[in-house]
Amino acid sequence: MSEIKPDKWMSLVALATAIMAVLAAITTLYLGKYSSRAILNQGQETSQWAYYQAKSIKSYVYEIQKQKLELETMTSGNKPMVMMNRYSQLIKDYDRQIKRYDAEKAEIKATADALAKAKEDAQARAGNFGYGLIFLQIAIMLASISALTKKKPLFYLGIATVSGWIFFFLDAIFLFY
Repeated sequence: MSEIKPDKWMSLVALATAIMAVLAAITTLYLGKYSSRAILNQGQETSQWAYYQAKSIKSYVYEIQKQKLELETMTSGNKPMVMMNRYSQLIKDYDRQIKRYDAEKAEIKATADALAKAKEDAQARAGNFGYGLIFLQIAIMLASISALTKKKPLFYLGIATVSGWIFFFLDAIFLFY
């Protein structure tokens, strides 16, 4: 029985391709993770802005009522003092409500802005992981063609293409720019 001796170069191509495939799987995992984060943050951001609008509407209703009562007190003429005191108390209550809603809106806006920033960060990271994945796919394709055609320069070009993956993978992690 004759034993087939493995070609060292083909073994190197197979090993490098397997490593690139593992790196592509890891990159795909991170791409999915940050894509999901971007989508979740977008949904939460949208919810916060809807909540902000609800608070704005409630605040606006109190402002309208407060202005109406203020106008009525200016044109009250000879209304009983009890009624004037009640108007004054309602105006103060409405003013407190307006201030409360303004404070709540400021908190909601801060939360929505933070979610928007987190979404943009996740989108940037996902995009870079996506670009890195493209470079790995090109490198795997070049290595495969090299193995089929026995053309070593294609393999070396594929290995050089991995540098694109390294750049985008590191940029996705550290966000250099």
